[in-house]
Amino acid sequence: MRIHLRTILFLALLSLAGPLWSQTPVTITIDDREQVAEIDERFSSYNVEMAEVVGGDFWIPYDQMDTTQTSDITAAGEVGENKNRYRYRSPVDLSNLRLRTLAEALSPAFMRVSGSWANYVYFQDNDSAKLEKAPEGFKNVLTREEWRGVLDFAEATGADLMTSFAISPGTRDEDGRWTPEQARLLLDFTKQAGGTIEAVQFFNEPNMPEYAGAPKGYTAQDFAQDVAVFTDFIHEALPDVPIAGPDAVGEGGLMPAGMNMPLSTDALLSASPKPDFDIFAYHHYGGVSLRCAQAPPMHSPVDSALTDNWLHKTLGTYAFYKKEHDRHLPETPIWLTETAEAACGGNPWAAEYIDVFRYLSQMGLLAREDVKIIMHNTLTASEYGILDQATHTPRPNYWAALLWRQLMGTRVYDPGVDGGRLGVYLHSHRDNPDGKTLLLINPTDAPITVDLPAASRAFVLTSDDLRSKTVYLNGEELTLTANDQLPEITGKPAAAGAVELPAYGVGFYVFSDN
Repeated sequence: MRIHLRTILFLALLSLAGPLWSQTPVTITIDDREQVAEIDERFSSYNVEMAEVVGGDFWIPYDQMDTTQTSDITAAGEVGENKNRYRYRSPVDLSNLRLRTLAEALSPAFMRVSGSWANYVYFQDNDSAKLEKAPEGFKNVLTREEWRGVLDFAEATGADLMTSFAISPGTRDEDGRWTPEQARLLLDFTKQAGGTIEAVQFFNEPNMPEYAGAPKGYTAQDFAQDVAVFTDFIHEALPDVPIAGPDAVGEGGLMPAGMNMPLSTDALLSASPKPDFDIFAYHHYGGVSLRCAQAPPMHSPVDSALTDNWLHKTLGTYAFYKKEHDRHLPETPIWLTETAEAACGGNPWAAEYIDVFRYLSQMGLLAREDVKIIMHNTLTASEYGILDQATHTPRPNYWAALLWRQLMGTRVYDPGVDGGRLGVYLHSHRDNPDGKTLLLINPTDAPITVDLPAASRAFVLTSDDLRSKTVYLNGEELTLTANDQLPEITGKPAAAGAVELPAYGVGFYVFSDN
């Protein structure tokens, strides 16, 4: 594996923390392992931001930012504030064949259409030309054609649709209470168009209400009263569709100690009438990108990207929300409905091989904790998209998601070994209920020898540079074919006994009958 100069510099910085790895071989057993969780078959899912659907200001690509913009970093306020962070983007073309082909390969999955822009969106329920300006009380306009594009995309790719609804002042009566008129129009049109919605949320990130579009002074009591109206409406309009909530963000790790959230999850779920959700939903970001902060504690630089603290940070957020879940909604499944490398569109390296270690570690760790579904943000917007925003070319995390989809089943087992810095995750095989798949993640600069108990098929991911967007499977570069089809994903035989996982390598080992 070729190591470039910037990788050498990166390793030098990382080495300041001390030795990375003991060379003691790791012995793996896969028979008679205890099952500790069972995840949903749509465990690896994704978000399509409402900003992508309707077009509008979204996170500016780094190569379009000048030095003035990058130096003008302040705390985020209301959506759209600090225009240096944003750039207008046209609505995504959801009929794009490459995009559909790549999304279909990830199904079954949820496609969540939400985000802060959804909180302000006006549904234009006619076939006239799109309004140039949203009505008072809204900021964005969603047309029938745009929503039909969402429905058609979900059907064509085999994705289940999840969405949230507008809650901005334009949806409210004279007393400031939320009304379902706009939501009803959207759901009525969905049915008329032959679409289906498989899960819903009230609105995105209600613990930051004014940022999310709610009226100034919005309280937990206001939230509880609005949720009561929303719940009654959904039970009438979509009686068999589960409601997820509260969908909070920032607690348990992202926000520095001592920084209070505008509203806490505990406050939201303690208010009266007590919100009653079918699914406990939360968001996780380990930090914010260079667009929003350039120093700790909110921003984590690239030289922390392979540390245990960063790779395991998702567990701190999960632990916080698990306590809230157990306190308020203990019988419900837990979904992580929005997550990525960093908030504010992701850092430049979210699109590079170095983030594969975080991406797969998060899935392995949370599957073991019985989180049923993870929805990555996003499919194809900004640096944290698993597909390039302009070309829809697969990024490293797409290939990681594809291998997870093809190889990792729903039954989760205790691997029975402490791998140290080696991540060790054991699942049933996706297509063979009698088989198992072992996922090994090596975030260190040295190869690791693993003693495997039986012959397997190995699918090993590497790159020639941690900051590269090129990924190799068993030494062969992963690329689309000339007609935009996925390459054949095949493993190579691995004998029982000692197997060496390369430095900065990720290995999936499939055991056919265990």
